[in-house]
Parts: sequence; structure tokens; C-alpha cells
Amino acid sequence: ELISSLRSKLQTLWEERELVLAEARECAEHGAELEALVRGVCKPNEFERYMMFIGDLEKVVSLLLCLSSRLARVQNAMRRIDGNTDAEEKQSLSERHELLSRQREDAKDLKENLDRREKVVSGILAKYLSDQQLQDYRRFVQVKTSLLMEQKDLEEQIKFSEEQLETLEKSIP
Repeated sequence: ELISSLRSKLQTLWEERELVLAEARECAEHGAELEALVRGVCKPNEFERYMMFIGDLEKVVSLLLCLSSRLARVQNAMRRIDGNTDAEEKQSLSERHELLSRQREDAKDLKENLDRREKVVSGILAKYLSDQQLQDYRRFVQVKTSLLMEQKDLEEQIKFSEEQLETLEKSIP
């Protein structure tokens, strides 16, 4: 019953992932339209700033999500430490936790910098775009960010469920 339940859950997660990927493709198409609009109205250096911001948005958000996910896995492993865990493994987990914590803090700094850059880009676009177009740009940035987070969350859930299913199947003779 448990295996059947996990397979069903995985099927649902895979379907959700396909929907999110379809939304991401739509978002990318919308981004291409927005890029063409911005290219047409902005000066080349302003357009370059816009493109750098959009490119960095995906990289920084993905980095932050990845580091947070890895840190959570290390924290979970640290919670499972008991008297039987050898000192070398404890030390390794502690070092990884420290490193990932520092890296996540650095990524948060990058995100804060990115948020400041977004305000600059918004200011530039406000000179050229109508209020509706500017709202459209801001919605695009929000949707792109939320889709990245949703994709990462689904990937993590799928990975966890697949690992559970594999462990369960191996435990049954």
C-alpha cells in the first residue's frame, strides 16, 4: 500500500512539474517579447543593464535555492547524528554546514544587490514604458522568480519521494 501511495504521489508530482515547465516556457516567450520591446526603446547601455539583470535573476535565485536545499539536507543529517556516528562524519557534516551557511549568506548578499539593481532597471524602464508595460515587466520578474522556486521545490519533492520509494522497495524481500 505504501509503495502504491508513493508511486501515486510521484505521478502527481511529475504532472505538476510538467505544468510548471509549460508555465516556464510561456514565461520565457513573454520574456522574449519584453526583451524585444526593451531593445526597441532603450539605449544600448540601458538594454545591456536590463539583460544583465534578467540573466542574473535566474542565476542568483537558483543559487540561493540550491544552497538552501543543500543546507537543509545537511541539517537533517546532523539531526540524525547519534552515539554510533563516528567523529569523522560529525566533523565532515559540521564543516559542510559551516561552509554552506557562509555560502548562503553570500548568496543572500547577491540577492540584496540584485534587488537594488532591479530598482535601477525599473527606473530606466519607467522612462520608456507605459504604466501598463511597466506593470507587465514587474509581473514578469515576479512570475519568473516564483516559477524558479516552484520548479526547485517540485524537483526536491520528486527526488525525496524517489529516494523513499527506492529505499522501501529494497527493504521488501
